[in-house]
Amino acid sequence: MKLWVVGLTARSVCVSFLPDRPPAPVNVSVMHLRADSATVSWEVPEGDTIIGFSISQQVIRKDGHMQRFIREVNTTSRSCVLWDLEEETDYIIQVQSIGLYGESQASKKVHFRTLKKSDLSYLSSLLDDPTVQGLDKSRHLQTGEMIIIVVVLVMWAAVIALFCRQYDIIKDNDSSNNKEKAKPSSERSTPEHHSGGLLRSKVSENDTSAANSGHFV
Repeated sequence: MKLWVVGLTARSVCVSFLPDRPPAPVNVSVMHLRADSATVSWEVPEGDTIIGFSISQQVIRKDGHMQRFIREVNTTSRSCVLWDLEEETDYIIQVQSIGLYGESQASKKVHFRTLKKSDLSYLSSLLDDPTVQGLDKSRHLQTGEMIIIVVVLVMWAAVIALFCRQYDIIKDNDSSNNKEKAKPSSERSTPEHHSGGLLRSKVSENDTSAANSGHFV
């Protein structure tokens, strides 16, 4: 708490108390570096109530510097994910605490450089990054849900195709059976060969004649 003397006279002294600004964040660090994002974390010393934070993000380019501010209030978070970053680009960040009576001084400058998408470190960061499992969990859940939906649809399509194939086979078999039943009995039975009986009768008659003739001789 700061003490300011507003007015001083021989008889009275007017004193005004002005509240201090909140303390500046400390231990600002950048982790989970990726090609297009990074996570900034910090700590706040014990002191006045903190209701938010403000981050200044400065891009260092050959063609000049560009600065962006991120401000969040009504939160007790001590970390923030920076999205839409450029790969292999240098950045400088500073964090300020937001209190009930204003903002703190800016923290120390922190420099970091984003990764390249083709780097192995970038690929490994995708697997080990807690932001993927925590802050970015909803995106991966949506991707997983879409994969599950596609797999289920493919399985259903395969089952339907198999059912249709079996149905066609059963239908063809039923049609063949109906055609067989519709044929006349004469067409289904084997025709009798009458010539065989005539031949047998002729042979028996000849044998009888031969026998009789031999008897008389």
